[in-house]
Amino acid sequence: MPKYLVKGNYTSEALGALRSGGAASRVEAGRALAASLGGTLECMYWAFGETDVIAIGDFPDDQAAAAMSVTANAEGSLKVTVTKLLTAEEVDESFTRTADYRPPGQ
Repeated sequence: MPKYLVKGNYTSEALGALRSGGAASRVEAGRALAASLGGTLECMYWAFGETDVIAIGDFPDDQAAAAMSVTANAEGSLKVTVTKLLTAEEVDESFTRTADYRPPGQ
């Protein structure tokens, strides 16, 4: 099953709710969201800096990962970005493909 990196930033109101409700409750919410789309939450970490929360999840396909992103973003308390992750084998396979490309002005 493909893996995805999810990075999120909470609104200040959501951070207040996180503080009172506890981070563990958000891990459970993340697991439930992933499961509702046929996926699993591998791990979730909180960070300080430009990103508040980082998670790795498995989803059956890009459409399920996109549905997770739309669902999380639509609520408004969390802004997430999703990045599909590739294995070393998948990257190596990409090196075997030939693409035609002409740079601008040539």
